[in-house]
Amino acid sequence: MASFKVTGGRRMKGEITPQGAKNEALQILCAVVLTAEPVTIHNIPNIRDVNQLIDLLGDMGVSMRRLSESSIEFDASQVNIDYLESDTYKKKAAALRGSVMLLGPTLARFKKGRIPSPGGDKIGRRRLDTHFFGFMKLGAKFNYSPEDGGIYEVDASQLQGAYMLLDEASVTGTANILMAAVLAKGKTTIYNAACEPYLQQLSKMLNRMGAKITGIGSNMLVIDGVDVLHGTEHTMLPDMIEIGSFIGMAVMTQSEITIKNCQIPELGIIPEVFKKLGIKMEFRGDDIFIPSQEHYELENFIDGSMLTISDHPWPGFTPDLLSIILVTAIQAKGTVLIHQKMFESRLFFVDRLIEMGAQIILCDPHRATVVGFDRKQTLKGIRMSSPDIRAGVSLLIAAMSANGTSIIDNIEQIDRGYQNIDTRLNAIGAEIVRI
Repeated sequence: MASFKVTGGRRMKGEITPQGAKNEALQILCAVVLTAEPVTIHNIPNIRDVNQLIDLLGDMGVSMRRLSESSIEFDASQVNIDYLESDTYKKKAAALRGSVMLLGPTLARFKKGRIPSPGGDKIGRRRLDTHFFGFMKLGAKFNYSPEDGGIYEVDASQLQGAYMLLDEASVTGTANILMAAVLAKGKTTIYNAACEPYLQQLSKMLNRMGAKITGIGSNMLVIDGVDVLHGTEHTMLPDMIEIGSFIGMAVMTQSEITIKNCQIPELGIIPEVFKKLGIKMEFRGDDIFIPSQEHYELENFIDGSMLTISDHPWPGFTPDLLSIILVTAIQAKGTVLIHQKMFESRLFFVDRLIEMGAQIILCDPHRATVVGFDRKQTLKGIRMSSPDIRAGVSLLIAAMSANGTSIIDNIEQIDRGYQNIDTRLNAIGAEIVRI
């Protein structure tokens, strides 16, 4: 297990370019299985979760031709669907939560699918009911075998379009159902669909492949099934979570950085939420410039009451950035309530921040109150462990702003979502050593 040794108090200066979007990549890469024709994907992030999924696709028989460091041509004409019965598949798929999105494409094209209970972050319950509810609405039948380590087997020999109202606007659930529906017979309507930019990207890609999807960007998707999909070329968005992480990192360390090629219109309200913390930023074309800021003051609501920042389905604030908002508030002037609605274990990392000296009250598993220092106190370096991707980077931000040296263990969690984060930050002035 690797660790980061972080020397705090270093101010960064320069330019940094966000990687391709992790959450988009997991959907887009699964979609290559929908066609026997070549599909070329650009701006693929070089991170553990994505690389594990690419490796899994290769084991399934998808051939690949690397065109550049971040571009690959995929050919799924020779998929071995029987590989899903193997113990190797069960082991690899169980280690990667994104593998669940292989179900939709395999059901659509091969009329069957098999998936073990997938892994991923330990941030609370992440149920799959929405996925299977949608598949069953389309006529699929599934069987769950807990005694075999948790295997979901799905028969989709007669997929038929249907109307469905999802019980939650699940991003991966919507993507999975959408990929199954594009090759189903007849019309499918998905109401209460997720509408994140990543879903919009997937929908646009599928339409270029020959699918017929309308309502893109709304919470009602209508899909007219087609008989076959074709090859295409697709470029992924920059990762909005990395962009938000760099904003928080710059402010906490009083750094002056320019975040390049952000595709700002796709960020939704993310910049506005950071501005509520008093953070100054300039949009320079498609770049975001963050000046060095000695002080930043939290806004209050119009009636003077304390600011609350919470997560919502898109176009609300993404839950993946609440951990970054929380740690950034530590050195702000004022008090903010962070309300994490979706995952009941995602705020538990604050005990490490409290140990570093932060003034945080964990009200319950979903809410934490941060009382900002206004730079009058500094965090101190400690040894800690990364429990999940986003908490790991939040702890890294805290360590970079702290006095002294910190050790962050279990950085494999950070590597799952952030590409060469130590090398890229060191290039603009950070001091992070991988040990």
